[in-house]
Amino acid sequence: MSEADKRDVSLDLLVVLSRAYNWVTAHTSRDIRQHGLNPTEFGVLEVLFHKGPQPLQQIGEKILISSGNITYVVDKLEKKQLLVRKPCLEDRRVIYAELTEKGQQFLADIFPTHKQTIEKAVSGLTPEEQRQAIALLKKLGHAAQESF
Repeated sequence: MSEADKRDVSLDLLVVLSRAYNWVTAHTSRDIRQHGLNPTEFGVLEVLFHKGPQPLQQIGEKILISSGNITYVVDKLEKKQLLVRKPCLEDRRVIYAELTEKGQQFLADIFPTHKQTIEKAVSGLTPEEQRQAIALLKKLGHAAQESF
């Protein structure tokens, strides 16, 4: 394979990967917005729903947003009474976010449908192909990270 062919394959991969990502996230974003949330707000709630109370900094790292943005998002979710901030007893510099009872019930109600939306969005691949895609994309991501 020539150097030009390798470049073309790399560019094709990037374009196809980007388009696939955009269409899959279009499905999930539409579902999330139907519940009065944006994807970042949903990401915060989903982390707390599945992992329990978390330090604000760790939430930002898990959903890939900055610490300044996490404060803004948590403020909005607190106003909606879906979560509360709680200070860490061992380290006053650390603040946890925790779902309220209303937030817990809200996620319990909407998450099953959201999961179905994700399943529909990725249904172009069989479960086995999805597992293969996961393995290949992890390999790609780790290699890109190492070479950065």
